[in-house]
Amino acid sequence: MAKEVTAVVAELRESFGKGAARKLRVLGKIPAVIYGHGTEPVHVSLPAHRIALLLRRANMLLELDIAGAKQLVLVKDVQKDPVKAIIEHIDLVVVRKGEKVQVEVQVHMSGESFAGTIADFDTKTLLLEVEATDIPENVTVSIEGLEDGAQIHAKDVPLPDGAVLMSDEDALVVYIHTPRGEDEEEAETEVITAGTPAATPPAA
Repeated sequence: MAKEVTAVVAELRESFGKGAARKLRVLGKIPAVIYGHGTEPVHVSLPAHRIALLLRRANMLLELDIAGAKQLVLVKDVQKDPVKAIIEHIDLVVVRKGEKVQVEVQVHMSGESFAGTIADFDTKTLLLEVEATDIPENVTVSIEGLEDGAQIHAKDVPLPDGAVLMSDEDALVVYIHTPRGEDEEEAETEVITAGTPAATPPAA
């Protein structure tokens, strides 16, 4: 299934620098740059509110309308203000239909592990090579019934048709373990305390 492409109107910009970017943000726009395929970088501005909503989803594919010309791009990098958490700048890379790209895709878990155990992530994303217009939102791995000590590695995660795993296939993704109870922790503390030699009082 092809990835949904979202149309966005972009405006060319000729003013650069922090001052120009600040003025754009006041007007409700975000500065961005488009690059790739050996072309010269194209500087544009994007509607801030709409882009902020769209970027809630990873690996967004956009069809920009730039002065009537259509350009397919993939969101490559988003720079945010660390304090205000507002988007300051976006890097976009040109893509073409049928082209292969490498993207980080989130891993989701489904099902429940064996009673009394907990499933935790060691790695939450996998690097996949996929068609630019067919980027999965996520990949899902089942933990149903897995017992304490079970592990799921990158090579065990089912991938969509056409996707190629680029991450280390032996990378640990999910592990199943039994949480330690308070009684066990207290018992271990007592053993450590008991095994510690008493301090020798100083000589008179």
